[in-house]
Amino acid sequence: MAGMQEGVTATGTISVFLADDNLIVREGVRALLQRQPDLDVVGVAADYDELLAGAESAAPQVLVTDIRMPPTFQREGIEAAKEVRKRHPGTGVVVLSQYDDPEYAVALLAEGSAGYGYLLKDRIAEGDQLVDAVRAVATGGTALDPAIVDALVRPVRKEGELDPADEALLTMVAEGKPIKAIAAAKRTTPEAVSAAVEELFLTLAKGVSAGADGALRRLRMLHQAIVDREEQGETLSRLLPGGLAEKLRSEGRRIGETERLLVTVLMSDIRSYSTIAEHADPTELAAQLNEHRAAMNDAILGADGTVMQFVGDAVMAVFGAPFPQDNHADLALAASLAMHAKQHAINQRWMGEGRPPFGLGIGLSTGETAAALLGSEERLEYTLVGDTVNLAQRLQQFADAGEIVLSGATMESLSTPCDAEALPPQQVKGREAPVTAFKVGAQQ
Repeated sequence: MAGMQEGVTATGTISVFLADDNLIVREGVRALLQRQPDLDVVGVAADYDELLAGAESAAPQVLVTDIRMPPTFQREGIEAAKEVRKRHPGTGVVVLSQYDDPEYAVALLAEGSAGYGYLLKDRIAEGDQLVDAVRAVATGGTALDPAIVDALVRPVRKEGELDPADEALLTMVAEGKPIKAIAAAKRTTPEAVSAAVEELFLTLAKGVSAGADGALRRLRMLHQAIVDREEQGETLSRLLPGGLAEKLRSEGRRIGETERLLVTVLMSDIRSYSTIAEHADPTELAAQLNEHRAAMNDAILGADGTVMQFVGDAVMAVFGAPFPQDNHADLALAASLAMHAKQHAINQRWMGEGRPPFGLGIGLSTGETAAALLGSEERLEYTLVGDTVNLAQRLQQFADAGEIVLSGATMESLSTPCDAEALPPQQVKGREAPVTAFKVGAQQ
């Protein structure tokens, strides 16, 4: 994960890497972006291999790429974008395309919509659409071309079928807006939005004809990608750096082989981030988000943890994997306290500069996971799967700003008991029995 924060310059500009096999398009887009004082094009590429190598070297904050490039002119841009995101979690991606088929957009967003944009090439010079998209994905937002949104919505909507509120909700879903962002815009709760979306889909499904069935499925897939981004859960994965991959291989770990490990999973999230993003300057917010990620990265690595993912405003890490640690629960709690302390110090400076502070909530879950090396000799990915991962995300949602919520198993695994408040039994999604949890206030 070292170097992932290189994409923001000292002046707070957003660094952009640009990939397109057409020289005229590439230079035109470069000129368009370079006209903006807050955007800095740090490199360009003409094919898949150049894109990966250049993005690896420049570690940009945002990647802007064509869909079809050499060598096969299929979906190299989308595949490269996903690869860059695995190598440098948190990188924003804007895909430029001449295809207004929603299937391409849904394929791009299939692993979660945060930090992804999809624009049509023939309209990028209109207004500030591309510039706004770059700024949006740099802060973990989503940007879909209006033509794509219309293609997603129009086939499943009948004239007069929906009231204005449902029309607005349907459009926000098609735009790829996270549930929390929709809730912030409508001044309601995420739970209320989720219920409203499900009711909306039920209404639409009743009136869908055979020809519109595929369009409704696309909308549902897009919505699921949004939900998966916010809930995460079940799976954590990261592309391993060469040294770590080699160490695992030298210990006899075979590709595709699964092992059971006892770990503690950490998940953090910025409270009210969608509301902050709604009112903040995108470039300033992008700089804040990267500073936050760098501090969280330092705190986790300082406690011998492994950062698995940065997605939007969420940070996910594991202790006890890929190498066993007997004191993984202690290390996770130490990392959590360090994360709060670092963020508190940053917040003090930000507030003095007139910038909004980030309130951090953290969840810790201890238990068994299934871990595996996946991929090939050239590209190894380390993946953790199991209820322990899912529970960490659920517990994180119970933590207010400045708090840590631990599972009962995490509390029992601590070598030194900590001062914690026992919470009433918590009902969490995916579990029938209520969960025992404990809340710890950060020691600033």
